[in-house]
Amino acid sequence: MIHVICTITIASGRRDDFIAEFKGIVPEVLAEKGCLEYGPTLDVETDIERQAPLEGNVVVIVEKWETLADLKAHLVAPHMNAYRERVKDMVENGHLRITQPA
Repeated sequence: MIHVICTITIASGRRDDFIAEFKGIVPEVLAEKGCLEYGPTLDVETDIERQAPLEGNVVVIVEKWETLADLKAHLVAPHMNAYRERVKDMVENGHLRITQPA
């Protein structure tokens, strides 16, 4: 199994627009071969001392894939290319952390 944590910094004032676009592709992604989990998350305020500072302009995508090949196919899927084009002006930067169970 492959785990993906995708951290995306969103342009000021565009977070809700980004989330709306993202939620629109979730059903297509969940239907892809090997997709086990795929969804956006936001920071939540807690009283846990070790929590990182809250970032209101960051969306963290949590994904799980059966195989690395499934993830690679997802990254070049036509609906993902179209989605990236729609959100390109909303995204300041992003990075992926790809892991597997220890």
